[in-house]
Amino acid sequence: MRAANRLSASEAARLLQRRELSAEQLMRDCLAHIEAREPEVRAFVQLDAASALAQARALDAGPVRGPLHGLPLAVKDIFDTADLPTECGSPIFAGNRPRVDAAAVALCREAGAIVVGKTVTTELANMTAGITRNPFNPAHSPGGSSSGSAAAVADFMVPLSLGTQTAGSIIRPAACCGIVGIKPSFGRVPRAGVKPNADSMDTVGGFGRTVADAALLASVLTGDARLRETPLPESLRIGLAPGPDWAQAEDDVTDCWERTARALAAVAVRCEDAALPSDFADVAAVQSAIQAAETAQALAFEHLWHRARLSEALVALLDRGRNVDALTLAALRARTERWRREIDGLFERHDVLLAPSAVDEAPEGLQFTGDPVFCRPWSLLGLPCVHLPMGTGSSGLPVGLQLVGRLGDDHRLMAAAQWVMQRLG
Repeated sequence: MRAANRLSASEAARLLQRRELSAEQLMRDCLAHIEAREPEVRAFVQLDAASALAQARALDAGPVRGPLHGLPLAVKDIFDTADLPTECGSPIFAGNRPRVDAAAVALCREAGAIVVGKTVTTELANMTAGITRNPFNPAHSPGGSSSGSAAAVADFMVPLSLGTQTAGSIIRPAACCGIVGIKPSFGRVPRAGVKPNADSMDTVGGFGRTVADAALLASVLTGDARLRETPLPESLRIGLAPGPDWAQAEDDVTDCWERTARALAAVAVRCEDAALPSDFADVAAVQSAIQAAETAQALAFEHLWHRARLSEALVALLDRGRNVDALTLAALRARTERWRREIDGLFERHDVLLAPSAVDEAPEGLQFTGDPVFCRPWSLLGLPCVHLPMGTGSSGLPVGLQLVGRLGDDHRLMAAAQWVMQRLG
């Protein structure tokens, strides 16, 4: 029998619910794999094996707690945790010990999940990379900023993990690591206790190895059981939305796109180009400017009191954001609202949009986590997104694409994602 850590979250959850697998055995297998692989992957900044095992034994001795009963969970190190430090990938917060859990962490614990440890994030969930390596090739980045969370799931250390996205910090690491990442609709998951970055875009989500895994986690985070219960559609109307920056895609991504579009066109009711707004060409620049301005506000304390302890890249971002004046910011937000209305209209004709997740396979080296350009439009608009792994590129690293859903229709998006994965085999 294969080690329990190789089970998907959904498979493990079914066995745990039926008491055919103990939470302790699953935890022991996960911890053994972490011990073997962590020196190379370096996904974690904090681990508490003794506490995790004690919690697993307690769950085995009591009633089934909830849909995540007994599942090991890794948590990005910008989420407050009452039992572990939260250091946000920055020396400014070294040794920081919150007194309470972030709301998302508490929701997962309430549903029966066991927090194994905290995972590596980039500096304050921004650009400067952490120490995590890609499980497929340690010479390559796992993506960011949810670096350790994606790598831990991809490497079978844990079945589920929490991450956040402001630009591309869930979808892009999922693409780099060949797993499923879900960014729910903006505002669907509480952000209390999560280090803020950009107030109009920060979104809590996470990672699993299958669509069902991601839906299970998202159903707990949102409180919407439909995410794991919605029947699959008989077919789909798919809008192709490569976006205005499609020219930046490298060959492995364009090949994946063309192959996937052909396959879906053969089985979907409709698979055609989506009519994006006529002035959508600079959407990435608009998202970047709003994010910079809001991040400068969110990190005002760090900029004022700890500027010398920030990376040069982050200081430059904050300085740029401080130069976005209030009138300009208001105009950019008004434009965003108009785009949001126009894009919403597309879902009268299309059930989901197909879009690229990353410009290429995972970048070589550990200093650059990748360009989020293909994620910026959907983060700006707050739309739910799910990355779907679809094979490997020319270097043997994962490639895939994302599906984008209508605002608030996360459950239909996940049903569509499952439909796509079944049809693509």
